[in-house]
Amino acid sequence: MDFGKIKAKHFPKKFIWGVATSAYQTEGARNLGGKQDSIWDTFTNSKKFKNGNGNKATDFYHKYEKDIKLIKELNLGSFRFSISWSRIFPNGIGEPNPNGVEFYHEVIDCCIANGIEPWITLYHWDLPQVLQNMGGWTNREILHWFSHYAEFCSREFGSKVKKWFVLNEPMSFIGLGYFMGIHAPGKKGLRYFLPAAHHATLCQAEGGRILRKNIPDAQIGTTFSCSVVRPKNIWRRHVNAAKRLDALLNRFFIEPALGLGYPTDVIPGLKRIEKYYQPGDKERMKFDFDFIGIQYYFRIVAQYSLLPPILFANQIPAEKRNVKINNMGMEIYPKGLLKMLEKFSQYEGVKEIYISESGVCFDEELLDGKVNDKNRIQYLKKTFKICRKAIKRGINLKGYFIWTLVDNFEWADGFKPRFGIVYNNFQTQKRTIKKSGLWIKEFLKS
Repeated sequence: MDFGKIKAKHFPKKFIWGVATSAYQTEGARNLGGKQDSIWDTFTNSKKFKNGNGNKATDFYHKYEKDIKLIKELNLGSFRFSISWSRIFPNGIGEPNPNGVEFYHEVIDCCIANGIEPWITLYHWDLPQVLQNMGGWTNREILHWFSHYAEFCSREFGSKVKKWFVLNEPMSFIGLGYFMGIHAPGKKGLRYFLPAAHHATLCQAEGGRILRKNIPDAQIGTTFSCSVVRPKNIWRRHVNAAKRLDALLNRFFIEPALGLGYPTDVIPGLKRIEKYYQPGDKERMKFDFDFIGIQYYFRIVAQYSLLPPILFANQIPAEKRNVKINNMGMEIYPKGLLKMLEKFSQYEGVKEIYISESGVCFDEELLDGKVNDKNRIQYLKKTFKICRKAIKRGINLKGYFIWTLVDNFEWADGFKPRFGIVYNNFQTQKRTIKKSGLWIKEFLKS
């Protein structure tokens, strides 16, 4: 099929088309409305961090009505956003902040009034700093803290919101934040990674159970980052290194939820995580999710390496491989999305799949009031074609959430990566629909 010929009518009638965002990347209003700092507020406002901060971000806190109307204007029917834990519970636990609670009611009500279905992500990386001061994800008490948070949110918003994600990309926030140290809270090493990873696995399942208990008619999922991993060459050491990276990046969090345990078959060193088990944990790690979200952006080429220990593998940077890259240095490889859909659909316990995030970023400029991001349009056309192919092959793919609506604060990379289908002037916070946004609008009219 010609990429230019694909249309929304080629998809099932109930296929979901939406956009995804997160609280820290968009809301701003760092200290407004009773909110206290999250680990990302602390991390990005430290003297060591040089790429800006989300203190204002895209000012969604004040501009949510305009942004939700933009979603409607672009003919998108669903909006995936996250709740800021520290806006609801400034002290992590205890009494809720009424101003924060009211804000999310207003966002939800605005979605519904505009015919947009709200999809809530409970946790998208912004742990309250007061909880990090007590160890954060490395402290097993987070099961209690997270349960308290999930109980409140599900009871408070569950009558209006029926689509929920528990965690956003646990391997990203644990691996980058508690092993590599390049994301908040900046911790490095296995002594942080292993307990944090196990506790996130437990919270992923416990969050699902709490949502199910409090919202019986909810559809409940969680999201997993994923990447196609191939070896540098056919040398056995590189092939095995690729298998280990695949296990870490693509299997680590979904398999415990399915009752399969951690992937120690190819990474024996992961058995060290059992040090943090308590009786009953193997059962507690499981939850029967209604769907999963996969989040796909790039391909990885793996090679054998003595570091890091246990993994004995690392990746070859994309800029050294003569491939197309985005402006974060990641390989642009749309074909990999089909491989990921096939991989995750093969798990017996996976019922439905959503692409809960996919997108691409480039250096972009506003010229004469327009942004001609034809490369993004091409990416979307290719991934939409892949989605249609997956559905034809019998994969139960139910929807696609574009990352993202408006150019935002892209974590450790700051404001340079522009993933939005709407351009944002970060000085004035003026929104301009890019050519890709206009293309989406026309595509969804078909």
